[in-house]
Amino acid sequence: DKTGTLTQGKFCVEAVHPDTCIDSSHTTDCLQANAADMASQHLLHLAAHVEHFSTHPIASALRDAFPEEATDGCQISNIEEIAGKGATAKIILPKNKQAGKPEVVHVGNSALMDSIGIKWHPCHHAGTIIHIAINGEYAGHIVINDQIKEDSPAAIQQLTEAGISKTIMLTGDRKEVAEKIAHKLRLTEYHAELLPPDKVKIIEHLLKKLRESSKTPTTYLAFVGDGINDAPALARADVGIAMGALGSDAAIEAADVVLMDDKPSKIATAINIAKRTLSIAKQNIWLAVGIKVAVLILATLGIATMWMAVFADVGVTVLAVLNAMRALRG
Repeated sequence: DKTGTLTQGKFCVEAVHPDTCIDSSHTTDCLQANAADMASQHLLHLAAHVEHFSTHPIASALRDAFPEEATDGCQISNIEEIAGKGATAKIILPKNKQAGKPEVVHVGNSALMDSIGIKWHPCHHAGTIIHIAINGEYAGHIVINDQIKEDSPAAIQQLTEAGISKTIMLTGDRKEVAEKIAHKLRLTEYHAELLPPDKVKIIEHLLKKLRESSKTPTTYLAFVGDGINDAPALARADVGIAMGALGSDAAIEAADVVLMDDKPSKIATAINIAKRTLSIAKQNIWLAVGIKVAVLILATLGIATMWMAVFADVGVTVLAVLNAMRALRG
C-alpha cells in the first residue's frame, strides 16, 4: 500500500482550483497566496465539512486547511462515505438556515464524479486531486500531496537484499502520482486508481500466478497496509503485515503481523527475525532428535548409561533453551 505505508500519510493542501478559474491565468498555485479568494475558501469550507468525521489522511488535510469549519455554524446531515471514492453530505450554510435549503456536496476522486454523472476537469498539477460537486454541478478541485517516508527507499533496498523478488505498490491514487513514487523507490511495478475490491483481485491474480510459476513451494506473497480499506487485502495475502502506529483497528485485526511503529524498514527487520527464529528452531529440533536417537542406539547395543539417558532428556532441554536464547541478540 502507498498512503501511510510508503508515504507519511500526512497530506497538505497545495492548491485550490475553483471551476471558474481552472482555464484562466488566475489559477491558484498557492493556497496562502489566495486566502482572499472567496471561491477557493468556499470549496475548502464545504470539503472540510463533508470530510468532518472521516479518518482518512486526505480528510485530515482538508480539515487542517479550513479549521474554522468546526465553529462556523453550518448544519451537516446525511454524511455518507463511499469506499475508495470519497464522501457526500448535505450542508446548510448560515445564510440559508432560514430558507432551509441544503447544499448537496460530493467530495472525492474522479470515480465518484463519474458515478454521479459529473463532467470533471483534469489538473496539470501532480498530486492527489479531490474533486468537488455542489448540487449536481462541478465546482472545482483541490490538489493534495503526500511525502515519501524517509526510510522507505532503505526499506525497499533491504527487502531486495533479504531475497524479496518483487515489490509491487497498490494504491487508489492517480497513476501519475503512483508512477512518480514507484520510480523514486525503484519498485518492480505498481497499480494505481484502485478501489478496495481491486486490490484483492490483484492479490488473487498474483497468488495464482505465483503458484503456477514458482519453482519452490516456500515462495509466498505478503501485503503491507495500514488503512481500513487494506483489511481485505491483508486477509487475502499469504502474510498480512499492518503498520501498528498509524494503522486502523480493522487492518491490525486482519493482519498476521503487526509492526509497532510506522517505519517500513521494520518489514525487512521482521523478515530477518523470522528467518533467524526458524533457523534456531530447526537447530534445536535436529539437536534434540539427533542426541536422543544416538542414545537410543547406544542403549540398544547395551552401551548407554543412566547418565546418558538423563543427558538425552534434561541435558538436551537445557541446550535447546540456551540455543534459543541466541534469538534475543541482534
